[in-house]
Amino acid sequence: MLAAFKAKKTQRRPANPESVAFVVDLATGRIASDMGNVLQAVGRASYRYSMQDSSPKPQALWITGPALAELRPASLPPADDNTLHVKALTSGISRGTESLVFHGKVPKSEWTRMRCPFQDGEFPYPVKYGYAMVGRIEHGPADRNGERVFCLYPHQSRFAIPAASAILIPDAVSDERAVLAAQMETAMNAIWDAAPRIGDRIAIVGGGVAGCLLAYLCARLPGAEVTLIDINPDRRHTADALDISFATPAEALPSGCDLVFHASGTGEGLQLALSLAGLEATIIEMSWYGSQPVMVELGGAFHSQRLTILSSQVGTVSPARRARWDHRRRLSKALSLCADPRLDVLVADETPFAEVPARLPEILGAPGALCHLIRYS
Repeated sequence: MLAAFKAKKTQRRPANPESVAFVVDLATGRIASDMGNVLQAVGRASYRYSMQDSSPKPQALWITGPALAELRPASLPPADDNTLHVKALTSGISRGTESLVFHGKVPKSEWTRMRCPFQDGEFPYPVKYGYAMVGRIEHGPADRNGERVFCLYPHQSRFAIPAASAILIPDAVSDERAVLAAQMETAMNAIWDAAPRIGDRIAIVGGGVAGCLLAYLCARLPGAEVTLIDINPDRRHTADALDISFATPAEALPSGCDLVFHASGTGEGLQLALSLAGLEATIIEMSWYGSQPVMVELGGAFHSQRLTILSSQVGTVSPARRARWDHRRRLSKALSLCADPRLDVLVADETPFAEVPARLPEILGAPGALCHLIRYS
């Protein structure tokens, strides 16, 4: 990284409106930028780079306060063999995590652990957050210019990223479907944690994007009996498109399940998941509740049925695969799994990037919404 950016030690000097500051945090590898001011990481070495502003001016989506967002100017360092300039094509809004960030519900204890890979700013605000970006390389090594790539990058019209962090998108995966890669990676990791077997009876409680992708993957296991459960009856159309059995909580539900995945983000959903599990079965908890307390009754079947609640979180590779799989290999595989055109049903609505700040409260508050696409001009 140091050789790639030809680093010079940081020295404070007056802000120059024609230049940008670009910082590499050597402890974490994170990159931060701010017009004229270096964002210092206390107790860590930082390095500064300057360049003339490019045109058109890149813009980034920032969460600036509770349920407040705006577009701010962003700046890019020079491109080279190890640093790519990428033009955004589409990005996806993760309604679960990004809603918690938008409303300032990330617990203080998780401010460090829940940083996304290229986050700028600090929780709670102001913060630039997101991790489902699809773009095209504009400047970089000659053999990579023009590539479509997926990056765990926040919502920004143009950006710079280390070459190793830009994952080639297979030709069979559209720009729209590629934004599902981060959620597909989450589903993959949860299945590794759960280790389902041929013929298992599996229930997925919560029909958001992650829940639908879980059901989609589990249904491909030979002989598996898979049911997607959601309080929204309209989710039946989504399940039908993915060839998955569906039920609402008011309908007949599977019992004695070998595995139950919970992804509804509610205490009621977790309680339902516990009631579906068979003797000595495992409930894989995928919901992140943020600062919201969760009440669950454990005085019933949980104890007598010897049930296990296992947390699954995508930030680390599942122990079942960690010795052989790294994050890049896992994400590349997740992208390849997005080739099925049936998954288009999970990308339901889109908004032009310029309109996102005004529409974000509506987007994140829409009941029953799936993946919301941001389209860049």
